[in-house]
Amino acid sequence: MTTIKVMPLLEPPQYMKLNKVVSALSHQYIINDPLHELFDAVNAIPVQGYDEDRRVIYWNEASELLYGYTKEEAGGQKIEDLIIPKFMREVVIEAHTNWIEKDVEIPAAEVTLCDKSGNDISVFSSHVMFTNQYNNKQMYCIDIDLTETREAQEQAIFKEHMLETIFEAIPDLFFLMDLDGTIIDYRASNKSVLYVSPEQFIGKKMVDVLPDEVAKKFQNHITKALQQEEMISFEYELTLPHGLAYFEARISLLSTYQQIMIIIRDITEQHKSAELIHHQAYFDSLTLLPNRFLALDRLTQILIEAESNNGKAAVLFLDLDDFKKVNDSLGHEVGDKFLIESAHRLQQVLRKEDTVGRLGGDEFIILLRGLADHHDVLTIAETLLNTFREPFKIDGRELIRTLSIGVAVYPENGSGASDLLRNADAAMYQAKALGRNTYSFFTQEMNIVMQRRYAIEEQMHGALERQEFELYFQPQFDVKQEHIIGAEALLRWHNPALGNVTPDEFIPIAEHTGLIVPIGQYVIKQALSFLNVWQSHDQKKYTMAVNLSPRQFKDTELLSLIKKTLNEMNVSAECFELEITEGVLMGGQSYINDALVEINALGIKLSMDDFGTGYSSLSYLRDYPFDILKIDRSFINGITLNKSDCNLVKAIIAMSHSLGLVVVAEGVETKEQLTLLNELGCDVVQGYYYSKPIPAKQLLDFSVALL
Repeated sequence: MTTIKVMPLLEPPQYMKLNKVVSALSHQYIINDPLHELFDAVNAIPVQGYDEDRRVIYWNEASELLYGYTKEEAGGQKIEDLIIPKFMREVVIEAHTNWIEKDVEIPAAEVTLCDKSGNDISVFSSHVMFTNQYNNKQMYCIDIDLTETREAQEQAIFKEHMLETIFEAIPDLFFLMDLDGTIIDYRASNKSVLYVSPEQFIGKKMVDVLPDEVAKKFQNHITKALQQEEMISFEYELTLPHGLAYFEARISLLSTYQQIMIIIRDITEQHKSAELIHHQAYFDSLTLLPNRFLALDRLTQILIEAESNNGKAAVLFLDLDDFKKVNDSLGHEVGDKFLIESAHRLQQVLRKEDTVGRLGGDEFIILLRGLADHHDVLTIAETLLNTFREPFKIDGRELIRTLSIGVAVYPENGSGASDLLRNADAAMYQAKALGRNTYSFFTQEMNIVMQRRYAIEEQMHGALERQEFELYFQPQFDVKQEHIIGAEALLRWHNPALGNVTPDEFIPIAEHTGLIVPIGQYVIKQALSFLNVWQSHDQKKYTMAVNLSPRQFKDTELLSLIKKTLNEMNVSAECFELEITEGVLMGGQSYINDALVEINALGIKLSMDDFGTGYSSLSYLRDYPFDILKIDRSFINGITLNKSDCNLVKAIIAMSHSLGLVVVAEGVETKEQLTLLNELGCDVVQGYYYSKPIPAKQLLDFSVALL
């Protein structure tokens, strides 16, 4: 857009006199009355003028109506303080500065601004720069309210001599035609979007200029606009020298003048964006397979077809075995490549009429249509298993990840898409339980198990608010002195609908849904609150142990919550013990290591729980700052009956002491076990021999009775 030089309009003496006034009032910015008279005449189009510091020097009536600020309110204010949303302000300031200082023009564009009340205002904003006789620059913004485009464009056609600058700033094509379709005038700021040159269409009918298919569309819609006497819009496409382009045409009858106005907008970019949005809505961005939404839609269609043909269909729910280890050990980039290759293999195996989709993560779904019997499913399932037993070659590595497949068949295992998917999911978990690298068909027994799982998950939402959780405490005893030294906090849940739900049932579900984070925060607060009461009640420095799950380490508020609660409850950090299992450490994530270091630095004791049930216990003891080791009850059960168990526990105790660790034995139930553990040098025990887990009030009474 060309910058315009504004010359003086007054004789030198008069001008010099006026200049003094303008200089004092306007900092040497000329008011540009003739230009403003032009803009004032176009009172349907909001126009604003700004000086080099982006302060308002012109604000017409249409701007008042659009933005809500009067001319007096807007005058002298900066544009960014009036109508620019906060997130756009820096961009606007930079763009204006670049135009002023570097002559980098601000392009016309659709933007969302805000009015005086803070409401969004969508406009098509165009800009022009003027330079006055002081060589000061003034920018004028011409905003087209997109909700009133038709009215603004109709006025623009008949005030063309006053709006030439505006037409140059608007990218739309304008065609004025007689009722018979003859083009009598046009406006086009960008002639590259014209199908033919003006010389080839002025004075001719539009339907004679355009390709037959497009011309037919125009003729039909022009006829419709004349009959209905209202604006008609439609879309069409044209092949231009630079490629295929998409347009939106709006046809309006100017009945007063017996003429037709056609406004055409290039919507190629919007069309591409819509196609991209459509693809993103229905297809997985990584594998390009149908996503859950599209897969379920196709399943619904397959079931309708099967019902009408009295046929069968099947849903296969696939999960890659131990895929997490690929991400954890080789990184997510390799994991993504593995998923892409997995999708390719699945597509290669299936028939053309079948569908494979990605549900998310390492979960896939396969939809089989037109099945004769179950043997067809068996054949496909076996083929899938065999295909994934072949190594994947990723970045020079050979990786093998097998499949676990759950199968649900229509109509035996469900009549609806959601039922079949849920039942196939349940069957997949059964395949996992069978050892993985296999398939499993859905059964009614499996359905009962899954219904229980879904009921627990449903009831768990809101259980905290309904105060259904309660902490129980299992006392811990010093083996030598045989007196209570602390307790382990254990969560219990009683739900009115489900009754007592065991931790083995609800903890994995809480972990899976993420509810373990608020539940874990509740446990920490309640445990430390009781510890404060208990220590004050017995005047002893008891300890309190709380279990942490893997998901809790992702809680960014974990450490701050612990520190805050210790401080509020006036509990020493050395009296607090956090128990973690080897499962927490198996991923090797850096944030877990960082959290453990901070926990240790606070003086909180760190305990390895269920020692001996994992895979790499010794390396974890070497790599992490543990203070306590808890021997799993499975080893304690047989120490008085099985010599190998006894020798193993003896070795664990000796090794732990050599590393400076305190040893706790879980599940001590008999006097004989306690005596033997004492002989082996065990430090602390807990178990039913002394006490089962009990509520807080009972623990207070229990500890007093032992004093």
